[in-house]
Amino acid sequence: MTNKRDALISVSEIEELHTAGAGYDILRYIGLPELLGKESPTLLYFMGRMLARKFELQTIEDIVFIFDNLGWGKLELVKDKRKEMTFQLMSDSIAKRLNASFEAEFRLECGFLAEALQIIQHYDCECVETIHSRIHQVEITAVFTN
Repeated sequence: MTNKRDALISVSEIEELHTAGAGYDILRYIGLPELLGKESPTLLYFMGRMLARKFELQTIEDIVFIFDNLGWGKLELVKDKRKEMTFQLMSDSIAKRLNASFEAEFRLECGFLAEALQIIQHYDCECVETIHSRIHQVEITAVFTN
């Protein structure tokens, strides 16, 4: 018998889980970093990777759908090279987070994207983000290492 915790989540189930509100941002950008301390960026990255392994992912469109429905922003593939992909992450919620009094970072999202791409592309992948506060955009670069 499969434990519910071990079962994969279908992409379509995300719509049932979606909620909006500041509670998520408070937990994500204040509570978790406070709890995790100085290792927060690293732990959030690996938490994102772990979360991606919980989903039945088949396409980049699945990843875009999950980002949007989890309130992480609108993810768009803007460059696709052989060993590297570049994504833009934008939305009103991204702009609000970047203008907030707390420090917004996107390590959880990077970890999720790295693992999701690794699942789909079957190549080792790492992601790093560049925050463009002035234009309210986050650029995520995925690099395939094999």
